[in-house]
Amino acid sequence: MVDKKAQNQKSFESAIQTLTQVAANPTTPKNIKKNLTDLIANLKSSQDSVSVRAANAISQLDDVSQDPNMPSYVRVTLWQAVSTLESIRD
Repeated sequence: MVDKKAQNQKSFESAIQTLTQVAANPTTPKNIKKNLTDLIANLKSSQDSVSVRAANAISQLDDVSQDPNMPSYVRVTLWQAVSTLESIRD
């Protein structure tokens, strides 16, 4: 049980780090940076459990990744973050 929580936390932090790197990238469009900054703030809030925050982030990232102005390499990186967040379970 403790090992699973530690693994979830590690995956969660990895996803946040990936999203932070995309948001800090100067080639990422401003509207996507804004969405990612808001998303990262929601992930870091502790109102809900890690799995609930991960599920909410997956939904938001799905919407963000549909932006036609998004460069393909940013989209791929966001999908990697989604994959990491999908591994989080209670």
